[in-house]
Amino acid sequence: MKRLLALFALFVLAAARAANAEIAVTDDTGVTLHLAKPARRIVSLAPHVTETLFAAGAGHRIVGAVDYSDFPAAAKAIPRVGGYSRLDLEAIAALKPDLVIGWASGNGPAHIEKLRALGLPIYLAQPERIDDVAANLERYGELAGTPGPARAAAANFRARLAALRERHATRPRVRVFYQIWKQPLMTVGGGQVISDVIHLCGGENVFADLKPLAPKVTVEAVLAADPEVIIASGMGESRPEWLDDWRQWQSMTAVKRDNLFFVQPDLIQRHTPRLVEGAERLCAHLDVARGRR
Repeated sequence: MKRLLALFALFVLAAARAANAEIAVTDDTGVTLHLAKPARRIVSLAPHVTETLFAAGAGHRIVGAVDYSDFPAAAKAIPRVGGYSRLDLEAIAALKPDLVIGWASGNGPAHIEKLRALGLPIYLAQPERIDDVAANLERYGELAGTPGPARAAAANFRARLAALRERHATRPRVRVFYQIWKQPLMTVGGGQVISDVIHLCGGENVFADLKPLAPKVTVEAVLAADPEVIIASGMGESRPEWLDDWRQWQSMTAVKRDNLFFVQPDLIQRHTPRLVEGAERLCAHLDVARGRR
């Protein structure tokens, strides 16, 4: 009995030490963040960061989030600290976070530097490939002290991705124009995660050579590219009306074959675990297009 109690005591001590061990995690910009112990008060500076934290089992650690942090439902109750591009620095500081997770390309650099000047630990996320979502899940789990749920979520994400890759690796390529918005007419460049999703599904982004993540293009450029498929997102859960405006260009392959598709933006434009669901829908649309050849 004494031996069992001694072993139990050693187990508790080891667990306590692990919980309070220093954490070192390198963010997506190459900066290594050191925390003396797992974060207990986290401020999220992007909706996709908020959602990924919940998926990593750390939603209960979030004390502040930006506007449009609306998934899962519990995220709607978190106090707001402005929008990702117009942060309320005073509100963030007042929450006394022991970790701030920002979005490298979405948050203003000046705001991030001001938060650093306040002595707040900053982790910057910038997922550019679909596989980065799983890596961020694991890193958030380390930072928040929830490695178990985070690793399980990452493993599930990777398994679904692997299934999609295997299914579409040898299928005929499909030329795709992805439309973010109509005015201005915007698409995705080759470095954007959506372009990676298109490639995963056996597609080719007709504007993959463009450097910006969300470049503006012209109608003439789209017509010249002659995509076989147009996929639009828009702003809400409904198919945007402007997607059908392309029907006036009857000579375009996508129009001739009625390959004008919609994927809900929350599933494809947020760098979260739900991105694999968006990928599944996009892949299904490309399969429909292949069947119409």
